[in-house]
Amino acid sequence: MSSWLQRPRIPFALFLAIALLITEIAVQPSFAKPGNWAGELAVLAPFAILAMASTPSILSGGAGVDLSIGPLSTVANCIFVTWLLPHGFGGVPAVVIVLAIGTAVGAFNGFLVAVLRYQPVVATLCVLFILAGFAQKIAPNPVSLPENWTAHLAGSIGFLPGALITIGFPLAVWVILGRTSFHRTLYAVGGGDASAYSAGIDVVRVRIIAYALGGLFAAVGGIALTALIQTSSAAVSTQYALIALAGVALGGTPIGGGRGGMVASLLGAFCIFMLQQLLSSAGVSASYQQLVYGTLLIAGVLLSVRFPRGLVLRSVASS
Repeated sequence: MSSWLQRPRIPFALFLAIALLITEIAVQPSFAKPGNWAGELAVLAPFAILAMASTPSILSGGAGVDLSIGPLSTVANCIFVTWLLPHGFGGVPAVVIVLAIGTAVGAFNGFLVAVLRYQPVVATLCVLFILAGFAQKIAPNPVSLPENWTAHLAGSIGFLPGALITIGFPLAVWVILGRTSFHRTLYAVGGGDASAYSAGIDVVRVRIIAYALGGLFAAVGGIALTALIQTSSAAVSTQYALIALAGVALGGTPIGGGRGGMVASLLGAFCIFMLQQLLSSAGVSASYQQLVYGTLLIAGVLLSVRFPRGLVLRSVASS
């Protein structure tokens, strides 16, 4: 029962995702062809990963919206393309370096919020500007990659779509953490930090870890973006911020924290991806897509307030 209450809008997001998928197949039958699945998942991957990257900080409560997730993924992309791969740091070393940078930036956000007591929006907005400027500095113009291994992540690795690896990484980490006490303490802190502190939970540590996880997942999103576009793309440093938050909200994770989860955000991101596909199939201008994202963000927030906070606190306490 408690897990159901922690993910109250998953049934809605799942229903919407299925409805949008059926509609898209009816409008564009080629969308369902197995030969197109790898490419479609590659386009979905940055949406999905950044929505999941935005989730841990929000779950930690305190209106923990991390606006730096989108720019951080772009910085990871630019570092990967302009610094690491051209200088022989391919393969595992490049991935480790990028993931370490993402985790460090996320932990810094957590330090600003949990230790220095910055408002999350203010702290991560400052970091957003820093990251956006840094991306423009290291890659003022797009830099194309020669043939490299990341292209397989946007195609197929044997019979497996490569995007399943990048999308599956945050989910795998989340499942592993679910075998520890972190999930319980995270939901407890998000449900009420004062009560969690009174219960002996280290609120500062939990929030720093939550933001660090977001940074780690954002770096994975940067690798997925690199696989998709095969170039550096500093110009889209803020493009995914609204999309990620809309995916989280549509999935049913409230901005106040305390309930929700990765699967909910993944479903929300999939809904946005399908809406984008439908709008493109209908010939709707890309400028209107931002309007749709903002509307979905409002709708997601309105839907999330239907469930009383006290009910969530009781569910966390019983889990």
